[in-house]
Amino acid sequence: MRETGVDKGGKLRRYRVTAFGCAAFVCGMLGAAYASVPLYQLFCQVTGYGGTTQRSEVGASHVSDQIVKVRFDSNAVSSVPWAFQPNEREITLRLGETRQTSYRVRNTSAHEVTARATFNVTPLLAGAYFNKIQCFCFTDQTLKSGEEVDMPVVFFVDPAILDDADVGTLPTITLSYTFFPVEPKKTPVADAASETKPSGRL
Repeated sequence: MRETGVDKGGKLRRYRVTAFGCAAFVCGMLGAAYASVPLYQLFCQVTGYGGTTQRSEVGASHVSDQIVKVRFDSNAVSSVPWAFQPNEREITLRLGETRQTSYRVRNTSAHEVTARATFNVTPLLAGAYFNKIQCFCFTDQTLKSGEEVDMPVVFFVDPAILDDADVGTLPTITLSYTFFPVEPKKTPVADAASETKPSGRL
């Protein structure tokens, strides 16, 4: 049975409404995520968006002979005056092998700065197999003027990635961090008043 022009038009309208609704939802979630680092963390944990990695307390149960390349990327928004870069741009390791690397961070400003890093892994599907044992992400980092530190990352790539047909050919995986500013905590007005109020003692 052939569809009439009316039926086709109705289907097209439904498809467009559905597509528009999905796009609006995604854009709204992205806006909320990037507007607030804590919201971004919650969003990633709930949805797995953006190549969210896994957390592990121990290494993989076995190590494969298959190798994979992992590249490291670093970013800081303009309001975070830090020189931020990986100490290794790329490493090659076996699947299941636990490796440690680090990022070097230096506060280039004349004042103390507190920031917090978010992360993602690309290709996005590889995030489900990228396990971090130690990481500086989602933790407030405070550096004094001119202070420089190395921030370690300990990780492994789960050999189970080989069994995932959706991942396809074993890719080069990129781990990327971005530092966002953290606003200093404000002293409540009541507490500030009590600190300046005379004690009455001579």
